[in-house]
Amino acid sequence: MFVAGNLIYALAKIVDIVLSAYMWVFIIRAVLSWVSPDPYNPIVRVIHGLTEPVLSPLRRKLPLYAGSIDFSIVVVVLIIVFLQYFVVRSLFELAVRMS
Repeated sequence: MFVAGNLIYALAKIVDIVLSAYMWVFIIRAVLSWVSPDPYNPIVRVIHGLTEPVLSPLRRKLPLYAGSIDFSIVVVVLIIVFLQYFVVRSLFELAVRMS
């Protein structure tokens, strides 16, 4: 049974790392929006390509604008933090109980 516990622990760790990296991509996008970068820069295009599929539907469903400030990135970061505390910690606890 310890093998299944180790597998779930490894899965939880990978999910945690992926969620943390994705959260940092959103934070970088928010910072980039303050400085108005070159839209043809490959790094900026990759960041927009990674974040826009999540932000676009959220913006359509929840108009989170206050003046010219877009709060959809804040909502996504909060969702990621929730997933880290709920899903990842639940998987860690499950792995500990199975070991």
